[in-house]
Amino acid sequence: MTAELVGKAALITDAGRGVGAAITIKLVQAGADVILPAYH
Repeated sequence: MTAELVGKAALITDAGRGVGAAITIKLVQAGADVILPAYH
């Protein structure tokens, strides 16, 4: 894991599939804290 985003947070909408999921994975791998809002 790289530490370039440690201590940073990202709010990702539509992270369950497609581009949103891919971006979420990369941000987590870079060390970011990721917030995933749930919609019902």
